[in-house]
Amino acid sequence: MRIKLLMFFLLLTGVMFAQRHAAADRYFDQLAYVKSAELYETLVRKGDSTVHVLGRLGDSYYYNANMEQAEKWYGILVEKHEAEVTPDYLFRYGQALKGNRKYEEAVKWLKLSAERGGDDPGMVRLMEEGDYYTRLSNPRARLFGNLHNMAVNTEYSDFGGFIQGNSFYFASTRPSGGRTRIYDWNKQPFLNMYVGDRMGNELYDSRKLEGEINTRYHEATVAITRDGQTMYFTRDNAEDGKRSEKDEQGTVHLQLYKASPGADGTWGNIEELPFNHVSYSVGHPALSPDEKKLYFVSDMPGGYGVTDIYVVDIHDDGSYGEPENLGRTINTRGREMFPFVDKDGVLYFSSNGHPGLGGLDILKSEPVNGTFGKVTNPGVPVNSPMDDFGFVMNEDNTEGYLSSNRIGGKGDDDIYHFTARECTVTVSGVITDKSSGEPLVEASVRIVEPGGGVVARALTDPDGRYRLRADCLEGTYTVVAEQEDYRSGQQEVNVKGREEARADLALTPLIVEDEIVIKPVYFDYNRWDIRPDAEYELEHIVNVMNAHPEMVIKIEAHTDSRGNDAYNEKLSDNRAKATRDYLYSRGIAEDRIESAIGYGEKHLLNHCANGVDCTEEEHQLNRRSSFIIIGRQAER
Repeated sequence: MRIKLLMFFLLLTGVMFAQRHAAADRYFDQLAYVKSAELYETLVRKGDSTVHVLGRLGDSYYYNANMEQAEKWYGILVEKHEAEVTPDYLFRYGQALKGNRKYEEAVKWLKLSAERGGDDPGMVRLMEEGDYYTRLSNPRARLFGNLHNMAVNTEYSDFGGFIQGNSFYFASTRPSGGRTRIYDWNKQPFLNMYVGDRMGNELYDSRKLEGEINTRYHEATVAITRDGQTMYFTRDNAEDGKRSEKDEQGTVHLQLYKASPGADGTWGNIEELPFNHVSYSVGHPALSPDEKKLYFVSDMPGGYGVTDIYVVDIHDDGSYGEPENLGRTINTRGREMFPFVDKDGVLYFSSNGHPGLGGLDILKSEPVNGTFGKVTNPGVPVNSPMDDFGFVMNEDNTEGYLSSNRIGGKGDDDIYHFTARECTVTVSGVITDKSSGEPLVEASVRIVEPGGGVVARALTDPDGRYRLRADCLEGTYTVVAEQEDYRSGQQEVNVKGREEARADLALTPLIVEDEIVIKPVYFDYNRWDIRPDAEYELEHIVNVMNAHPEMVIKIEAHTDSRGNDAYNEKLSDNRAKATRDYLYSRGIAEDRIESAIGYGEKHLLNHCANGVDCTEEEHQLNRRSSFIIIGRQAER
């Protein structure tokens, strides 16, 4: 229910439909998605499989976070009408697949959405790099751990929140006594604000917030100044909390209000903020560390997506500046919601537009030169394939809370407590030449996490030493070292529970005296086609020749003594020329390869001539390709 319950942002333009759609469409437009799903399914059973019906049926489940059913109906939609499906539907189909952990298939449909003018192609490329979802699933020890489903959660929707000293404010749809009004979106009661006393990883004495904040409509998401004199909160657009004000389509939007404590200590003196509007929603307040800026979420015209995050200056006299959109770095064509700014000015928020594990993911962006920088995803355990949102931390960033409808919870949405700590591991070592043992200077070293993401990199010093820091990880990193004219090397390092680890690597030189030395290039029996494993080895030749653009070589191919002499010479010659042609295809100029000749068994390296009984290893020594450096073009 989370944001969908909180924010009425997703409104499709009303059009006239056939009479049999009228009831389902009306419930859908009123955001009564439980009922609209029921009615659209009835239409499908009666044979209506139009884009409109199947799309809205998928949407009815999607907006209520039922990703299994959303995937089912979006799947039927694209199966029957792929050519007609808009980028928005393809985007939501990809999101539903992510929510069901079908990441490879999700990338396919998100990519198609981008090709049709929908999603940001850069985000799709990011998801295709390495194994993006494996990287997000790495069990990081940095920042967040000890995720705990709190006892305060009920079978209803409970989410938060805001930390004020020893108090924690959160929203809940739990029945609060007396007659309970039901919200059509998800058939649960309306939201009210609650407060509880923090102790360890639990809340005690949780109670409905007293004063004038709660009404018969929705109230949720608060931000309170450090002096406790001002509360910003989200509420339905309602006059005195008694009668809702609707836009031209009959929709009640969300608005931001502020309140102050009265003489009895309860919240009152409620004022509407000046940038509210009857035709769009404004909500989810968050304050900057100096409390001079108010962040919020809105679907006001001119944004980048369904909902965007904005910021507005709070002046000393209590007035406000003009709202400013945080821009494309933060906001996408999807939904950005639930902002929170920690003591260091780091922005945390939830989004289904940036790459993530599924549904809403909690993301972070650090301040850079007065704005916010690259958005990163902290992965598990903070995020899951479902919706994760409402992230907040205490003043020293040692603990906090988040909300999620992930599998294993108690209700629709649950509040989770977590601990936070900075944790890094230092990986160091020496990179040397395997033949001489000499240190390699300015060798490139990088740490790679499971899934392929590079987390740190450096060059070795004059002694061949490197020292890198990475996030703690409950598992294994891979250290990769590279140097021009050497084969790259790598070593796995288990860093679980460690603050320091060591990885020394010795790299094999590719140039030995006057020859580029690679591993044997194998061919299929009686053939000279370049196999994929041979391509891999030949790329070392390409790398060396690209690094030395004036280098000239000759290629020699040799066989062992088994078989007919003439046959062996012809076969080796074909293989030498196939090798030469591969190098040509990779951009090596023809005048840089003086010759490519097969010698058969004419130049054996040992005693294994015709008729001599030798082991397979001895014969293998004679089956080889040689790449002999004969000079440089400038010298010839």
